[in-house]
Amino acid sequence: MPDTDFKPISKVWPDVRTALEGLTFDGMTVMSGGFGLCGIPENLIAALRDSGVTGLTVISNNAGVDGFGLGQLLTTRQIKKMISSYVGENKEFERQFLAGELELEFNPQGTLAERIRAGGAGIPGFYTATGVGTVVAEGKDIKRFGDRDYVLETGLVADLSIVKAWKGDARGNLIFRKTARNFNPMMATAGKVCVAEVEEIVPVGSLDPDHIHTPGIYIDRIVQGTFEKRIEQRTVRQKETI
Repeated sequence: MPDTDFKPISKVWPDVRTALEGLTFDGMTVMSGGFGLCGIPENLIAALRDSGVTGLTVISNNAGVDGFGLGQLLTTRQIKKMISSYVGENKEFERQFLAGELELEFNPQGTLAERIRAGGAGIPGFYTATGVGTVVAEGKDIKRFGDRDYVLETGLVADLSIVKAWKGDARGNLIFRKTARNFNPMMATAGKVCVAEVEEIVPVGSLDPDHIHTPGIYIDRIVQGTFEKRIEQRTVRQKETI
């Protein structure tokens, strides 16, 4: 017989502050989605800043910019270590790194993406040709397959993943919009807990199952945010004359 007492599961939280309650602790590892400033969970990053948590290891393709995104956590000195691919837009990051105040684990961008995907899939390590013969391979196992050398890279997991999506429902099913998809879906799978912020929360059943990028099984909490959506570098073309 069907369970007539079944109640739909809702993962919706009222705001980003409460959505992080009970999830943060000093020394934790956080994965933060986005590429540059595109698709970053800007509200949850600000809530992390306000929580006062310290000693963070942050896994993110970028480190935000001065005063925005992850740059806020650098300003408040809450980040101890970055595991990243590109950090060239943040002067405070540069200052702390050159002064020996911030640890950095650099990754080729494709390697970083695969390390996150592997972690989410339960794969502890994989071999890649990228980085062989460079500082990236120093101290790592090298094996030869066929006529090429490959370096062992480990999968990445985090205590908390924070991601940003376009639309989501109360069960945590997510749809990302265009390039804001970037690192977000794979990071959602690689966190022990994942909190998603979205531009719009829609009724359960209104999302076409074929269009869902991240199923709700990976999402523990979801919150609707408001977004500034800054442009990292604005480039314009001179007006053409005829």
